[in-house]
Amino acid sequence: MIITERKTNDIVVLDLEGRLTIGEGADLLRDRISGVVAQGHSKVLLNLAGVPYIDSGGLGELVRCSLVAQRANGAVKLIGVSGRVVDLLTITKLITVFDTFDTEQEAVASFMAVA
Repeated sequence: MIITERKTNDIVVLDLEGRLTIGEGADLLRDRISGVVAQGHSKVLLNLAGVPYIDSGGLGELVRCSLVAQRANGAVKLIGVSGRVVDLLTITKLITVFDTFDTEQEAVASFMAVA
């Protein structure tokens, strides 16, 4: 998994590329989110457009990342969620846990609306 970080206002956008699976992908995401929140950035946008597959470990890591951000009075929101990943989130009922958006602009605007 490759994670590219960029900032838009006070929102950290993480572009993920590769499989989000137990082990390397989930561990890398955990470390990156922990670092971002430790730096004081609790508004995180995960771009999953480059993620073709998520396993149970990856799902668990998404939930953990969301909890870490919430404890810092922030949130994790998702964009670029593919059909297969949407199906997985729907089956596991996690689609109700995460705010998902079609575009980065919509997601950024949703953070601004809360501020």
